[in-house]
Amino acid sequence: MSRRRILPSVVLGVSGIIFLSTMLFIYTDGQRTGAGQIAMSVDDGDTFSEEQRKQQRRDSIERRFAPISYYRVPIRSKSVLDSIRHVCAKTGESVPAYRVMRLLNRKDLQYVRVGDTLVMPDTIVTDLRAYSVFPQYWAGGDTIPKIILVSNAWQAYACYEYGELVRFAACNSGEERKPSFPGRYAVYWRQRLRISSLNDEWKLPFTVNFHLQAGSAFHQFDMPGRPVSHSCVRQFIEDAEWLFKWVRVARKDTVRHVYIPMSGTPVIIIDIFDFSRRRGGPWLELTSNSLVRLDLPNDPLAVEEALIPISQVPKDSRGSLRNYKRYLTADSVLRERGVIRPHVKLLETIDYNERRARKAAAKKAAALKAAQPKK
Repeated sequence: MSRRRILPSVVLGVSGIIFLSTMLFIYTDGQRTGAGQIAMSVDDGDTFSEEQRKQQRRDSIERRFAPISYYRVPIRSKSVLDSIRHVCAKTGESVPAYRVMRLLNRKDLQYVRVGDTLVMPDTIVTDLRAYSVFPQYWAGGDTIPKIILVSNAWQAYACYEYGELVRFAACNSGEERKPSFPGRYAVYWRQRLRISSLNDEWKLPFTVNFHLQAGSAFHQFDMPGRPVSHSCVRQFIEDAEWLFKWVRVARKDTVRHVYIPMSGTPVIIIDIFDFSRRRGGPWLELTSNSLVRLDLPNDPLAVEEALIPISQVPKDSRGSLRNYKRYLTADSVLRERGVIRPHVKLLETIDYNERRARKAAAKKAAALKAAQPKK
């Protein structure tokens, strides 16, 4: 691996006093090795079984990143915030630090405010898999060409090819009243720029749909650092573009010309977010890149298909649901399982375009009535 060093200014707080300190960051150009291409040092004549070769590959993947320590940067004043914006600028040599800062904090720089505390690493690695809370190698996925795992709890997702982590990215998933429900999904279609069918004011670059009727999808949108979406999985633009190009869409029935269910890249949402937290999430409490490795399913394709309450599906899409009764009972089942908290009332899916049209029609009718001469 090639390395280059720069010495940016980093804002730190000591005994309540804010000052600028020089901190060494090492920028490392990560090199991704494809599945089955890990180099092995063996003497001529040595014979390895297939299982030994697999184990050697796993060990190589799991050891590819060195430990990285994290520290906390309190944003106690505007001057501190301005310094962070300078160190983590979107252009020039600061771009790697900018991307790592967004990833570790699950938010874009525009949402960082005075009073926040950021997590920053002591080493900047351009291969962002170095900061993954997902394992670098996952035995449960070693026979699957491509699969996406999403963690609501950690507001992040991982893409795997035959068990090897090939992408780790931040996300902001659904808010508590419109959550991204755990369970198994699959990619259906993708669109480079999607205009929402519910609200034509929502422009959604690099949309990757993974539930036809509910409209659940990955796409680029604002990232404030918390679950805030209408059940979709928001991403930063570079992650959204990468995922858009990487996924495989669903196959279509050649006779009926409809999508074959679960035939695209599998998507599994593995957990739920702790909405009792008032700010941030557990990623802000990490002190290194080696403390957390999420437990992933041993048999991902046997994971239960996601339960989605009927209220989360637009009315004009309900007629094409498979197993309609399952959607009718989903709300009560999810509450029994603790996925939906007892006091939370889910928001019905709203067609904002239709609502605006009704308001405009009512306003026009009222104006016409007011313009009529009084008898």
